[in-house]
Amino acid sequence: MVSAVFHGPFDGPATPPIASNSIAETHHSTTGSMQNLSKTTAAAPALAQTDERRGPTRDFWLLVLPPFVGLSLLVVLWALVAISTAGRIPSPLETWKQAVEVFSDPFYRNGPNDQGVGWNVLMSLQRVALGFGLAALVGIPAGFAIGRFTFLARMFNPIISLLRPVSPLAWLPIGLLMFKGANPAAIWTIFICSIWPMVINTAVGVQRVPQDYMNVARVLQLSEWKILTKILFPSVLPYMLTGVRLAVGTAWLVIVAAEMLTGGVGIGFWVWDEWNNLNVKNIIVAIFVIGIVGLVLEFALIKLASAFTFDEVKS
Repeated sequence: MVSAVFHGPFDGPATPPIASNSIAETHHSTTGSMQNLSKTTAAAPALAQTDERRGPTRDFWLLVLPPFVGLSLLVVLWALVAISTAGRIPSPLETWKQAVEVFSDPFYRNGPNDQGVGWNVLMSLQRVALGFGLAALVGIPAGFAIGRFTFLARMFNPIISLLRPVSPLAWLPIGLLMFKGANPAAIWTIFICSIWPMVINTAVGVQRVPQDYMNVARVLQLSEWKILTKILFPSVLPYMLTGVRLAVGTAWLVIVAAEMLTGGVGIGFWVWDEWNNLNVKNIIVAIFVIGIVGLVLEFALIKLASAFTFDEVKS
């Protein structure tokens, strides 16, 4: 038996009472959301200003705090070593006082073998500049030639692989034998050890030039000079500067060891002379001087390389 419910012509369909409540709640919810959105929009400039204030401060602390913590850790370990060796290794405070005395007159002259640390650093930098400059004059063109021509690459690869791993100091007696003098022998040692990074990195850069560039040059019938100046050099420059940076670091490492053996004026000889005088404080001062000069050279060449490096190579 089926029962039916009839409505009047104006009654309309029966609507559950909850529908009206839902509409009201939706209205209140929408109104609340709009109010919250307006509050959020109003607060956004204040948050942006807070982020702008916090951004530079946070970047500053991220830049300064880690190196400060690292150097503090080094000083603490150094102090502990000085205490454990019963004063054989000078403490950081004693070394600082000695450094102030050393740098109070860094350019004094009391004879050919008694000169200030400033003259010794300048003499070492002069040797590095000469040896490194000669290596660049030979190594960079050689790298272009080896990278450009397959025959030359196959001819010189065994020679480079054989000579590159040789210790720098092994070349010093050869220099003394050839040049009959300590100063040219030290420059020769820097030259022979600095040339390999420049040759290898320049050759790798030439070999990684896109083949499409060379195909276009062949179609346009460009001369070898045009290919070198217009295609190869701009493409190879980042690789070449990387080789230069590595070569300078190698040269600065080699000169200290070479000057210890050859004598004369130089930061390496200064270290060895202070050891003969049992002046450990000056040796530690010299270690920091060598590190700071190497750091400055490295930083300068990194900035130079960044100025000439393309974005795709940087990434």
